[in-house]
Parts: sequence; C-alpha cells; structure tokens
Amino acid sequence: MASRKNHIDRMILIVVLFLLVSSIVVVYSASSSWALNNPHIRSAAGLVNKHIVKVLIGFVVMFFAINIDYRKYKPLTLWVLLGAVVLLIVTRIAGSEAKGAVRWISTGGVNLQPSEVAKFALIFHLATLLSSKGTKLQDFKKGFVPLLFWVGLVVVLVMIQPNFSTGAIICVLGMLMIFIGGARLKHVLLSLSALLPALVVYMISAPYRMKRILSYIGFANDDSGIAAKDNYQLLQGIIGFGNGGIFGVGMGMSKQRDLFLPESYGDFIFSIVGEEYGIIGTVLFLLIFLLILSRGLRIAKYAPDDFGKFLAIGITTTIVLYALANTLVTLGLVPTTGVPMPFVSYGGTAIISSCYAIGVLLNISSQTDLHPRISEQPAVVSVEQEPAVGRVY
Repeated sequence: MASRKNHIDRMILIVVLFLLVSSIVVVYSASSSWALNNPHIRSAAGLVNKHIVKVLIGFVVMFFAINIDYRKYKPLTLWVLLGAVVLLIVTRIAGSEAKGAVRWISTGGVNLQPSEVAKFALIFHLATLLSSKGTKLQDFKKGFVPLLFWVGLVVVLVMIQPNFSTGAIICVLGMLMIFIGGARLKHVLLSLSALLPALVVYMISAPYRMKRILSYIGFANDDSGIAAKDNYQLLQGIIGFGNGGIFGVGMGMSKQRDLFLPESYGDFIFSIVGEEYGIIGTVLFLLIFLLILSRGLRIAKYAPDDFGKFLAIGITTTIVLYALANTLVTLGLVPTTGVPMPFVSYGGTAIISSCYAIGVLLNISSQTDLHPRISEQPAVVSVEQEPAVGRVY
C-alpha cells in the first residue's frame, strides 16, 4: 500500500467519475434502438447492462491503483510489456476477426483487446527507461535506439492486425515521450522521416485503406456528394451534430441513433452527445479533457522523481490524445478511424485500462505537495517543491 502524505487530485477523480457515469446514460441512448432490433439481443438495455459491468470494474481497478505506490511498477514494466507483446502476437495468430481485422482475444465470453493494454504497457516501460538513461538518451545508439525499438515493435504488431489508427497514435505518444525525456530533436525527426515511406506503402497495401482516404478527400472537396456512400457513417455523425444545435434535442431524443448512425454507441458516440446535448454538451466534454491535460501535466511537473514525471506525462497525453482523435474523426476533420472516446465509448478493455492508468496518475498526485492534508500542514512555511529535472514543457 502507498504511504500517502497528501490528498489525490480530487478534481481529476471527480471529472473522470462524471465521464464514466455519463457514459452509461449516453451508451443507453445510443444503443437502445439497435439492441432492441438485434435478433440476438432484443432488449433495449442489452448493451448498456454489459457497459455498466465494465464501468463498475473500471471503478474498482481505479481505486485499487490509487492505493498502490507507483514506484512499485518500475521493476515490473519490462515484464508487463513483454506480456503485452506476447498477447499481440497471439492475437494475430489466433484472435477473433471482425470486419476484416483481428484485434481481440475471445475466451470464455470475455473479449480482450491487447492493443489497449500494450499502449499503457509501453508508456510505463518508456517512463522506466527515460528515468534511468538521463543524458545517455542523447546518444543515438546507446540511448535513443533502444527506446525506439520498443516503440517500433508495439506499433508494428498493432498495425498488422490491422489497426492503423491505434498504431499511429501509439507511435506519436512514444516519440513524444522520448522527445520530452531529452532526446535530440534531429534524432526524432530522422526517425519519423525514415518511417514515412513505410507508412505510404502500408496505406496503399490494402484497397479498403486507399478507398477510405480517397473517399474522405472526395467528401471534403466534392459538392456533388459522389463520395457520400463511402462516408455514410461520417455524414450521419455530422448530421447528428447539426441536429443538436446549441442546446441539443434532449436526453434520449436522438434521431440518429435510430439505425441511421451505425454503431453509434462506439467510436461515434460523441455525435450522440452533440445531438442530444448540443454545443454546450460537447464543449463541456472537451473542457473536461482540457482540465485533465492541465492538471495531469502539473502533477508531472511536481512529481517526486523522473519516473513519476514521465509516467504522468504518458498517461495524461494518452487520454487526451485519444479524446482529440475521436473528436476530429466525428467532426469529419480527419478520415474515419476506430478510436474510442476515453471513458465514454462502449467497450471493455479500453475503459478498464484507462481507469487503471488514471488511478496510477492519482497515486502520483498524492506523492506531490500539490494537495496537502490540512491536519498535516507544517508550522512554518516551506519552499515550494522544485520540479523534477527534465525538458521544459
């Protein structure tokens, strides 16, 4: 158990709990019509009941992680990452296929998405490596390449599922952490430029990926709507935002969820938020993630050690970057990808792993002097704790 001298960051806890509870309402609204008409379910509450169970598990793992000293993870990160890599390999060999992709391991009625576990496992291990390498990170062979190896390994295993969107986000997160950790900018840019040709080959290697990109370009530039059939889900999502206006149509009053917007309870759930709660609701959700970003980076700044600092940065940027990617997709600003809205979209592995990660972030916050307990205030005024050494961000 952790020996906490201060409170956790209660504001992050409150807003995350708000998102989780809100997700139950939104998932029910988004999934009820589909579930009722599904011959295998035939119950309006069929999906939301499963979602509630996963949210409850998320609550449990979050509060469990809050009470575990984050420093105890440091000697375990390599083994956890190796386990995640094994899961990714098993997924590719014997995973369950859905819509042409093999992204899940199904056993005993439980579906596990290893890529969601792998992204956090990578962040934890990068935090360990960054905290131990120090100035050696500026050495390309001894410092930079070993970290790049782990990022590349996870990204490749995720992309061959295939899961381009998750792989791309993991790549961005990994390179961002390495740069913040003190790597030379030229090494980061050199690595990214070397990956560009491989990325182009990957994009054109599958017809459906090319079709998705070309249809997006057509949707963005063709007023005749020729590409609309290939962007049906995106178009319906944008219509949902338009229906919502400023104040929304009201809780449970979405029209798009009535079989117009396919799987609206998943990656496009933010469109239902926009339709039912309007601009006010969508802005509120985005402000919550902005608050998580601000307070998460502040926790990183005042973390007791470099491991805590890099871990807080990785967890915070992962949650916020996923939220940003989901928002851009549902607004039609980037091509459609399968990226869930953290804590809100229907799902299991994503919700549970994100809840655990937030619990770790809150434990780090309890090890700082940002939220002192009133009964333990010192008699004399102390000098504000200096931030851990690292790149200024």
